[in-house]
Amino acid sequence: MVGCPYAERRREWRADHGARAIKRIVDIEVSIAALANEDLLDLADIFLNQPHAPLSQMTAAEMAKRHLGL
Repeated sequence: MVGCPYAERRREWRADHGARAIKRIVDIEVSIAALANEDLLDLADIFLNQPHAPLSQMTAAEMAKRHLGL
């Protein structure tokens, strides 16, 4: 039996979509790491009431690396 071309295209699309999503996340993490301390603290303040939000967690991780607190 010959493989379904639609299924193969769908697998390729999912793989490409996943790779693009991972790259986007890495780009966001790099952007957060490039912030000056005051800007990082401003970002943390924005997400202060959303501790489980991904940006909040990324910001908290960067603050921990720099030994910063609000």
